[in-house]
Amino acid sequence: MAMLEQFKADGIRYMFGNPGTVEQGFLDELRGFPEIEYVLSLQEAVVVGIADGYARATRKPTLLQLHSGVGLGNGIGMLYQAMRGHAPLVVIVGESGLAYDSMEAQMAADLVGMAKPVTKWSTRVVDPESTLRVLRRAFKVAATPPYGPVMVVLPADVMDSLTSEKVVPTSYLHTVVSPDGETVADAAALLADARRPLVIAGDGVHFSGAQGELAKFAETWGAEVWGADWAEVNLPADHPLYRGQLGHMFGEDSARVTAAADAVLIVGTYTLPEVYPLLDGVFAEDARIVHIDLDSGAIAKNFPVDLGLVADPKLTLARLAEALEGRQTPDQRRAAADRVRVSAEQKAAAYDLALAQDLATDQQGPLTAAYFGRELAKQLPADAILFDEALTSSPGLFRYNPPNQPGGWHQTRGGSLGVGIPGAIGAKLAHPDRTVIGFTGDGGSMYTVQGLWTAARYDIDAKFVICNNGRYRLLDLNIEQYWKTQDIEHHDFPGPFDLSHPEIDFAALSASLGVPAIRVEKPDEVAPAIAKALAHPGPFLIDLIVGRDQ
Repeated sequence: MAMLEQFKADGIRYMFGNPGTVEQGFLDELRGFPEIEYVLSLQEAVVVGIADGYARATRKPTLLQLHSGVGLGNGIGMLYQAMRGHAPLVVIVGESGLAYDSMEAQMAADLVGMAKPVTKWSTRVVDPESTLRVLRRAFKVAATPPYGPVMVVLPADVMDSLTSEKVVPTSYLHTVVSPDGETVADAAALLADARRPLVIAGDGVHFSGAQGELAKFAETWGAEVWGADWAEVNLPADHPLYRGQLGHMFGEDSARVTAAADAVLIVGTYTLPEVYPLLDGVFAEDARIVHIDLDSGAIAKNFPVDLGLVADPKLTLARLAEALEGRQTPDQRRAAADRVRVSAEQKAAAYDLALAQDLATDQQGPLTAAYFGRELAKQLPADAILFDEALTSSPGLFRYNPPNQPGGWHQTRGGSLGVGIPGAIGAKLAHPDRTVIGFTGDGGSMYTVQGLWTAARYDIDAKFVICNNGRYRLLDLNIEQYWKTQDIEHHDFPGPFDLSHPEIDFAALSASLGVPAIRVEKPDEVAPAIAKALAHPGPFLIDLIVGRDQ
């Protein structure tokens, strides 16, 4: 009961979980705590995925409960996703008990060792008198930048013991810090003379709420903004200086972007997330590099910088833009304005070309994600939240539903498949008054399709779209790239990536889990299906049949 009193004191609204026998006594006490709702899921990856979506949508510590080594093991892949997405999760895991440590108890494992690679901090409570202070530490660590998951192992005999600890709210840290004026001036001096400036930004901008300050700085400097470690809206997608994200596996195409710059500002990400192979010339030899982040470990993590500032992006970008503007000559200001104009023209031309190609494809081939995206844009409420795990279908979908609203778009992180369905459920619980749609693929959906049962059980009014191309299309693209690099002649190779034999009836599967669904195969079925989904009072799924090359 003391643990639940602690969670109540910390304002916990939901506990997401999949319980086992050792947690039964603890969970039985929930009857006396109506403020805390236990949200049950049928598999641990779903539990973590829902909690991840909720934490990303609220940016607040989120509680989830797993059971023993088996349950934690099932959730490890999704915990990796949460770690890479900087989700502030507090994971409590029950186990048999301290008394069984030497007996190789059922489902026993080194839980702390298992979790260390995918958490900021993992520990095991061995003294009942320290349970509450350990939990408070866990909440504090999860909610301190860089945010991330933590885990507390609770042996059954510790949970069932009495404690004299007092329940007090967790103490959180104030991390809104700014560098001194001299350091800001030094940074401006390093960047002011750039003729080919570049900004590399990541989700630290989102967590700081620095989207407006990033836009102002980029416009002042006339710098293209490229994303790295980017899964939130750090700059509106239609901003003239936003040019997209550097490659997930940083390679030659991304290196052409970074190596062309004579000055680089890195903010809210580490440098660089994934460089493979280890390329020479990621940055020009004489490029001046300034790095801003609240995470001291991120700065100069993989590459040296000229100046690193452990500081809040929002405050620092605002001051740096002001200092930069004060140093710029009239010619430099004109040059910056010209770069903004040119970038805007290039983006507009690229959009027009993509639209023309999409329209031509619509006339020739099967239903496309781009067609669905255009129809969705006509009906989607302005405050909608979109959770994107569409992967190869994402460019078409989000060309017409651009990620412009901070907090209105979350993208899969870390490579753990199956985040689209549970992520949308978590986001909807966080924002019950907003329309929430989760996008996933036919392959990815099967990792966590059990999440639909949770949506039906608790009447969570999220909508789901499965982009069904009958393929692991991303793996097709990878092997096609391999053929290209190895100069192997392209051939029609279904290999192990084909998912059409046997065909999965997602509409029937969804209905069997309690969520109404509709299969959409033709363009004239799209608009009515979207209208039906949005109007339905409860969860609803669209099985969107798209071409095999999407």
